[in-house]
Amino acid sequence: MIIQVSEYVVELKNITKRFPGVVALKDMQLAVKPGEIHGLIGENGAGKSTLIKVLTGVHLADEGEIYVNGEKRVFKNPNESAAAGIACVYQELNMERLLSITDNIFINKWLKKGALLDYDTMHAKAAEVMKSLGQDVDPRKAAGTFGMGVQQMIEIAKAVLIDAKMIIMDEPTSSLGEKEVAELMKTCRELKARGIGILFVSHKLEELFELCDRVTVIRDGEYIETRDIKDWTNDSLITAMVGRTLENQFPKEFGTKGECMLKVEDLRIGGVLNGVSFEAYGGQILGLSGLVGAGRTETVRAVFGADPLDGGKIYVKGKEVKIRSPKQAIKEGIALLTEDRKGSGLVLGQTIRTNLIMSSFKKHSDGPFLNEKRIEETGQGHIESLRIKTPSIDEIVGQLSGGNQQKVVIGKWINSDADIYIFDEPTRGIDVGAKVEVYNVMNSLVKAGKCVIMISSEMPEILGMSDRVVVMRGGRVMATVERDSKHFNQEDIMKAAWGGTLDEE
Repeated sequence: MIIQVSEYVVELKNITKRFPGVVALKDMQLAVKPGEIHGLIGENGAGKSTLIKVLTGVHLADEGEIYVNGEKRVFKNPNESAAAGIACVYQELNMERLLSITDNIFINKWLKKGALLDYDTMHAKAAEVMKSLGQDVDPRKAAGTFGMGVQQMIEIAKAVLIDAKMIIMDEPTSSLGEKEVAELMKTCRELKARGIGILFVSHKLEELFELCDRVTVIRDGEYIETRDIKDWTNDSLITAMVGRTLENQFPKEFGTKGECMLKVEDLRIGGVLNGVSFEAYGGQILGLSGLVGAGRTETVRAVFGADPLDGGKIYVKGKEVKIRSPKQAIKEGIALLTEDRKGSGLVLGQTIRTNLIMSSFKKHSDGPFLNEKRIEETGQGHIESLRIKTPSIDEIVGQLSGGNQQKVVIGKWINSDADIYIFDEPTRGIDVGAKVEVYNVMNSLVKAGKCVIMISSEMPEILGMSDRVVVMRGGRVMATVERDSKHFNQEDIMKAAWGGTLDEE
């Protein structure tokens, strides 16, 4: 008897998936080899999430075939996919933070001794699998007491425990710091060495080039091309992904430096902020740079009135203001696009139409009544200018891809007609084409004389778009660097972020 061994651990052939009014996937192709790190890239709305859901049994394909190790499979639910050896580590971690590491790893896969749970064995196995992933941790501790890097390894441990043949990693580095990213990549290489296939979904081109063996590009729900990584370049990947060339990844345009729109002095929050001071001007983008935990998000939350200050002063257009709530901040002309778009930026169960006017009801009202025509015109304008991929303005926001949700948040705050726009990680989890659209929004704001403050963990973005950079570490400002300064480079900014001192110019 001859046993046929497949070249691929998982293969999709001509997968089509339709939703009312939308063909999300059309004749999709994908083939992942054992022991291969296979990159998957596409614009937001290209069909990556739908493809993942078909692979994991969340959606049943309307047409096409799925093969696992050469055997045709049909997944009617996630349990069937998991039983076939397909696991997924989602961008939004599926974590019960109050439960122990052991409970998270073994949830629904409990080991028993008689009628009781065999915690001694489960703790031992949890510790063993976490150690194999480079994490020497106490599995009895609650998962939520650990950082994002360890939590992600807990998700990977679940996949290892079920003896997964392929692990899907969906934007796995989007919430990780530099050290945690390095650890994740080391883990991916170790899983590859064990013969496990990895489908690595990312918008970060540098990660694909560093880690992947091959990369597949999809666009508008259709398969475009698969090549060995050595046969791709930055430009060819971008062109394949967006269907056009991008002349400049960071299309920086310069406004005219205006008045000091925001000045903060000696902002203090016990154990978090330790005397933060800086100025931000109209017609400019001020970049806030620093490592994870530097205090950047905490600073802007305090300015926006989301977190109370223990001390310090805030000035808007030269006038000292006391901001004790986001409502007061909005009244003072400050808009904050939060890092957590799903948790605090949007109402996911409401339509695009409703979300777009949430910060500007007065602007879209005639007395006590909403002006539906004005709302429609404004909304359609943002859908076109921000290239929000949606069937209509009345689509539920929770049904949109992550990047398109981000664009709705941006549109919401543009409607507020603020003077100071704070963008906290505005391009996290969105593709290069969508990033350029966000950058162009920033350009239009500064050219209109607005003040833009941008928090970013991506150094090329900081250098590409900022007029000035404030570098933070441990709740303190370590350096302020002008664009025309000799220190306006990655090495010096990272030196300051690590606590080093920049010499005087």
